[in-house]
Amino acid sequence: MGRIAVTILLIFSALQGSGMNIYERNCVKCHENLPVSLDKFFFNYLLKYSSERQVKQALRNYLKHPRRKASLATEELLERYGIMPKSNLSDEELRKAIDIYWDKYKVFGKIE
Repeated sequence: MGRIAVTILLIFSALQGSGMNIYERNCVKCHENLPVSLDKFFFNYLLKYSSERQVKQALRNYLKHPRRKASLATEELLERYGIMPKSNLSDEELRKAIDIYWDKYKVFGKIE
């Protein structure tokens, strides 16, 4: 039993110590193989939904219930890669990932 506890602790420590946050582990990892970067998707969401609240709400809704009609990806991307799978993150994890995404790419307060 002691070995199992130590193994679990080592795995947990490795995940926490990797320096990767929930956004990097879950979002960047999957999107890094796509020809369109996450910043381009962010700006598409910002153009369509305008405010922080609406962008975050649209992202959360799409990630929990991905549908072709709600996707902001081009038809070419959808044909080649399809609709992304439903997120398996909890509501709290999803909120954290979206907050990190927003903070990384937001333009408000960065333009002087």
